[in-house]
Amino acid sequence: MDRNSRKWYTVQKNIGGATMNIKLTLGERLKDLRVERNLKLETLAEKTGLSKSALSKYESDDVTDLSIYAVTTLAEFYGVTTDYLLGVTENKKRPDAVLSDLHLSDGAVDVLRNGRFNHRLLCELIVHENFRRFMTDLEIYVDGYVSANIQNLNAGLEATRQMLKKKYAADENDLYMSTLKLGQIDEDEYFGRVLYDELVAILKNIKTEHRKDKTTSDGAMVDNLMKELEDAQKLEGAADEKKIRTALKAIGINYDKLTEDERKLIKKILYKTAMLKPGTLAGNRGKHRR
Repeated sequence: MDRNSRKWYTVQKNIGGATMNIKLTLGERLKDLRVERNLKLETLAEKTGLSKSALSKYESDDVTDLSIYAVTTLAEFYGVTTDYLLGVTENKKRPDAVLSDLHLSDGAVDVLRNGRFNHRLLCELIVHENFRRFMTDLEIYVDGYVSANIQNLNAGLEATRQMLKKKYAADENDLYMSTLKLGQIDEDEYFGRVLYDELVAILKNIKTEHRKDKTTSDGAMVDNLMKELEDAQKLEGAADEKKIRTALKAIGINYDKLTEDERKLIKKILYKTAMLKPGTLAGNRGKHRR
């Protein structure tokens, strides 16, 4: 899966030990769709009839006057649904998929709905080009399609080995006796190895693609986040404000873009954590809350 395909799914981030699902914004979806097609804003403006300045605003989420015409025009141009652009669904083209068409049991639907695992990774696994082969081999093993053949083969080899042992008093360590013994297949061990190798190959491929993905917690992302947190610490201001900036930076919120009311609300929330304690904000040092 290429870097841009990640935008089919809700991004998952691990924050403070908890997994949070962060839906992509309209601007992020629009920009990804344009980048996927290697289009410049000028070209997109020509093809859609929308102005370059308006398109730029849409992609930066600086939207105050988004019209229905613009949404439908862009959805039609990119071949996606308006619901996808607006974040109502994560499905680009199949908002009306019938559950029965997916052939899922009630238990499987419950598992998919609970959101307690990485849905994005599951989707990447399922759509991988070698996943069908993995599932076919898994079915062969679970349903025992070749069990009888393996048992017959093992029985033939063992019968021959016992015959040589009885007729010629062959040594167990003899080359032919050892060959007949090693030629017998342990079905569980054999398929375990086959399935393991296939699954690991798929996961390694997905992992390689994740290295190009800025939403994946790889080394590059960690380095960038560390730099951003260090920059937040270097800013002038009260110690508590630096703590707030650092905490918000970690979850992708720009402190400077918050309104004064939003900042006050966040401070009240952080009072309930170990990060900030009552009486530590600038101007309140040494005072006790009553």
